[in-house]
Amino acid sequence: MKNVLVVSYSQSGQLADIVSALTRPLREAGVSVQHEVLCPEPAFPFPWSFFGFFDVFPESVRLDPRPNCPLTLAPDAAFDLVILAWPVWFLSPAQPMTAFLQSDEGRRLLAGRPVVSVVACRNMWLTAFDTLKTLVAEAGGRLVDHVAFTDRASALATFITTPRWMLTGRRNGFFGLPPAGVDARQVAGAARFGEALAEALGRDEEQDGQPMLAGLCAVKVVPHLVLSERAGQRAFRFWSGLVRRCGRAGQWRRLPALVLFVLYLVTMIVTVVPLNLVVQRLAAPFLARRVAVLTRRYEQPSGASDARMAIYD
Repeated sequence: MKNVLVVSYSQSGQLADIVSALTRPLREAGVSVQHEVLCPEPAFPFPWSFFGFFDVFPESVRLDPRPNCPLTLAPDAAFDLVILAWPVWFLSPAQPMTAFLQSDEGRRLLAGRPVVSVVACRNMWLTAFDTLKTLVAEAGGRLVDHVAFTDRASALATFITTPRWMLTGRRNGFFGLPPAGVDARQVAGAARFGEALAEALGRDEEQDGQPMLAGLCAVKVVPHLVLSERAGQRAFRFWSGLVRRCGRAGQWRRLPALVLFVLYLVTMIVTVVPLNLVVQRLAAPFLARRVAVLTRRYEQPSGASDARMAIYD
């Protein structure tokens, strides 16, 4: 019997549904699945307060998370495969997943193990995935697969529906806008990854270091977001440093700096982001090669191919 460890953090419940759909075929195939849900101390609220939402920004970007409660695993627990299920906070992995990967416990569990990454977010996960890959490597893990679930609505719609969901807990459609988050068909489709993993584990393929989820349309990189995300990450590094110099997390004296950051963010969304898309379209012939290289890089290791999709329909 193969032993699989699932480590997840789902604040809204969306990622918990994805993990449930993905692990069901593993359990049905007789794989032993141990699921550990990360519990930060103190817990992050959901829905967020306005200040609370932006107050986690600096520490998320700077990889300085609040700690998690200890896991329930036995000290000598060992696994054949580790699945990390995580959301994105401000173009970085959510703090609970960062805290796990930086902890002694996380390093022990990942050392020498194959790792599958599963992310669910609005639509921007590329730079956060870069960070996660680095953290997994530093913990001694071997990232063999990556699956991304994203909100398929337009960027304009999600600029409205996602913040509404985070700040009110309401994700339903309204005024002609679609519901926020990953749609039900994508969530149900997570089962194909569980089926493929179960078959691969049965053939000991996790030991090969090669992707087990290739050909299942594991990721879809949006080319025009590649350069935008990288520019956004550079800006977030600057602003996170500025806010942290004004005070620690939870201190009101950092509030003026956070207000300035929010004003900057709104201004960027309303003016610079649309302008940047126009500039990218005009400069597309000159940027095409660079964007293509970055797109292929972010599609690794599992890829965007759907060559094996028919097997799991």
